[in-house]
Amino acid sequence: MQTVTRAMDRLLRIEPLYAHCDVPCGIYDPHLASVSAKTVYTMVKKVTDLKDPGAGAPPQDALEYRNTVVRMVQTKEAHAQLCKQELLILWTDYFKPEHLAMFPDLHETFWKAAKLCSYNKQHVDLAKSQELMDAVGKISELFKKAEAAKKK
Repeated sequence: MQTVTRAMDRLLRIEPLYAHCDVPCGIYDPHLASVSAKTVYTMVKKVTDLKDPGAGAPPQDALEYRNTVVRMVQTKEAHAQLCKQELLILWTDYFKPEHLAMFPDLHETFWKAAKLCSYNKQHVDLAKSQELMDAVGKISELFKKAEAAKKK
């Protein structure tokens, strides 16, 4: 079978294609990571601001409170994961070795941002969720500079 395949390759002059990602669309943008990071921050803020009905509250109030907390935490975790996915796509598919000359701290910037995504999935920490938004903001700036350099 391999002999037939090789013969067809030679006959049809089939050459391997190389792409930068799984689907070579060329569409990259940190916007979704930014929105996801903002959602993480917003959910953390809402959870920390939510008033606990307390031990003497009616059972329905306690259920509503727990339900609200669970839903906010699930949303926070989902968006922290989405943020991480979007950052990893930018890091591994968009940014190339030549960008390291422009941004020597590129790898550390992305690594720390990805770690912040993981931390924010596991914790409810307003300061760390703000750090995540700041880290994604910095990456957005790097992206804008890289795009501007492409147009020169």
